[in-house]
Amino acid sequence: MSKIALEVQNLEKHYGGLQAVRGISFKVLEGQIFGLIGPNGAGKTTTFNMIAGSEIPTSGKIFLYSKDITGVPTHKLYDLGLLRTFQLSQEYKKMTVLENLMVAGSHQVGENIFNSWFSSKKVNLREKEILEKAFDSLEFLGLSKLKSELAGNLSGGQKKLLEIGRTMMTDAKLVLLDEPGAGVNPTLMLKIIDMIRRLNTERGYTFCIIEHDMDLIADLCQKVVVLSEGQVLTEGPMSKVKNDERVIQAYFGGGVDI
Repeated sequence: MSKIALEVQNLEKHYGGLQAVRGISFKVLEGQIFGLIGPNGAGKTTTFNMIAGSEIPTSGKIFLYSKDITGVPTHKLYDLGLLRTFQLSQEYKKMTVLENLMVAGSHQVGENIFNSWFSSKKVNLREKEILEKAFDSLEFLGLSKLKSELAGNLSGGQKKLLEIGRTMMTDAKLVLLDEPGAGVNPTLMLKIIDMIRRLNTERGYTFCIIEHDMDLIADLCQKVVVLSEGQVLTEGPMSKVKNDERVIQAYFGGGVDI
């Protein structure tokens, strides 16, 4: 029986008189690739923001491996193994690809001034470990030839791969992917899909994905939750969801072959 990696219970979010999220509940199992879809304004991004710690729910609960993380800020969620990528990549443009990965490395003991002064051996050992992990990530993602390139010079798809690489530099338990296919050419899209699948099957990553590209969702996700007007409309495998008349009406406006 798989563990529950993420559980959202009756989540609500109000902005003054506007209720953006209305009692959303769902579960993501450990080792799952989970999709969260819906039309514009359905509440997907707001829900993601609350899970990721950048917004505080008006009510409801969020659990990461049974630990209540409701309202926990992003930097503390990072330490707990919950990470989030963005629709618009957040790379350090004037740093190299390799440097971008190394900055993301977890447990950087050299950030402690005491360690820098009195535990240089420990600092150097950790930096060597982070460097090795960065090279491993570059090799896995097929970005080794770009290690010395400034991150700001990468294509949209390469930046998405770099964002995935930065999650590999941590002790990630759950990764929230915000539209990994946005602005990516078809060739790199296939590579991103392959990298997500390999991280899931070979390294045990659990993913929760927001995405408008239904082919990507259908190709990757074992379970999909559809939101509409801030509520869960339906959930299940894509084979079930795509034939639901309510989804066709809410998401596609009817008369569309999904």
